Amino acid sequence: MNKQANSTLFESIKQDLPASIVVFFVAVPLCLGIALASGAPLFAGIIAGIVGGIVVGTASGSPLGVSGPAAGLAVIVLSSIESLGGWQVFLVAVVLAGIIQIILGYLKLGTIAYYFPSSVIKGMLTGIGLLIILKQIPHAFGYDGDFEGDLSFSQMDDQNTFSELINMLDFVNPGVILITVVSLAILLLWENVLMKKNKIFGIINGPLVAVIAGILLHLAYRNGWMNFNLAASQIVQIPAAESLGDFLRQFTLPDFSQLTNPEVYMVALVVAIIASLETLLCVEATDKLDPYKRVTPTNRELKAQGLGNMVSGFIGGLPVTQVIVRSSANITFGGKTKMSAIIHGFFLLISAVAIPTILNLIPLATLAAILFVVGYKLAKPQIFKQVYSQGKEQFVPFLITVIAILLTDLLKGIMIGMAFAIFYILRNNFKNPFYIWKNGRKEGEEYHVTLSEEVTFLNKGSILQMLNHVPANSKVIIDGTRCKSIHPDIIEIIQDYLVHARDIGVETEIKGIKVNIPELEEIKQ
Repeated sequence: MNKQANSTLFESIKQDLPASIVVFFVAVPLCLGIALASGAPLFAGIIAGIVGGIVVGTASGSPLGVSGPAAGLAVIVLSSIESLGGWQVFLVAVVLAGIIQIILGYLKLGTIAYYFPSSVIKGMLTGIGLLIILKQIPHAFGYDGDFEGDLSFSQMDDQNTFSELINMLDFVNPGVILITVVSLAILLLWENVLMKKNKIFGIINGPLVAVIAGILLHLAYRNGWMNFNLAASQIVQIPAAESLGDFLRQFTLPDFSQLTNPEVYMVALVVAIIASLETLLCVEATDKLDPYKRVTPTNRELKAQGLGNMVSGFIGGLPVTQVIVRSSANITFGGKTKMSAIIHGFFLLISAVAIPTILNLIPLATLAAILFVVGYKLAKPQIFKQVYSQGKEQFVPFLITVIAILLTDLLKGIMIGMAFAIFYILRNNFKNPFYIWKNGRKEGEEYHVTLSEEVTFLNKGSILQMLNHVPANSKVIIDGTRCKSIHPDIIEIIQDYLVHARDIGVETEIKGIKVNIPELEEIKQ
């Protein structure tokens, strides 16, 4: 038994370790960029990444989800730090948000995730894939006005996703472009050619080779061996501690004297709700991408995220959520179990303590190349074709979600997509609560109305409209023998119609519906 378990662990480690390295490289600039945008200490982003990997990864039941600081919370964190009067006060709200999330998990509110339509989730993944590509293009050309990890259309530098593409033309850096091209060539060659020719290339991590190549080119520029240069904003900039004492001083404790401040609780509630929604959306999306089609226990995920936020807030980190960019990178580069998320957390911890100087040699252009691959795999043209083939009711919410995410942000885009999906659900409900058999709408005709198994209050309009169009002096048979559930509102509509039918000379017969209303019994007699 132990031998089998060890064999299984070894098999997964062979896949999880390379994936964790990629997620680690992707996570570093994202953690720093989100911290910068949040107005928090840069190291707070690294702390959140460590906690998201080790603490949440261990407690979570998600096999492939990766947690860390989320760009969707950056604006809330920035405004909350200002309104609460300081970073340490905000940390109290993060701890409280974690407690709220744990309570939400025990209340089993994680099941909300199962009610997001598949078309919207696919639209979310495709929209994020396109957004990743669009957001990384400026970094690939040498313009770094927007922070790494931003997934909103409107940016904090008063630009937007598309205006940034125009602005970058004034800041094109040939040295950055060379690194991007070399890195992308290595990644594509590795995956599409070398890995198929020799097993050794499956063991060696392609993205790691790309990162090494990027570092070597950067060193060549810096030492004057090539006539190019990189600005400080074009490389990773993790805070480097001079000693262990300096490293430990980067951790911050919350100011728990502010527990009596009611505004702290309001901020905590907002953070808990938004972080939970982002997590549940990401869980559903990650499960869709999982090649093994495993299902994450969402209530456990809320508890794990709550634990993560309690720990992160207590030691000076940003709020954490499950994050789609890191999760999809994990899946794209072969992650198999949650060990990849946990290992990436340990890599973040070790690198922050021991090798920040080496990490600060990595060009953002190389990481942009890695994210291009992730983005393309999320938004392949085949996905549009596949969803289109499923019909308008799937394709329209899918396409609207993609467009809305590109033009707003993740949560707003999902809500807009949901609105369109719900429209089609309600329309189908309106159309399909019954089957009516008739030869034509003429006086004297006999109409058989067969109700479906589930008839809810959402069907009121269609049933009422159908009954009101039955001509006078006809006969209506309302057959509910197939019904397993019929809403009281529908019974009320039938009751009202029977009264009206008597006045216009329509003969009525009811089958299979138990009616205990005196007026109906009177009419039936």
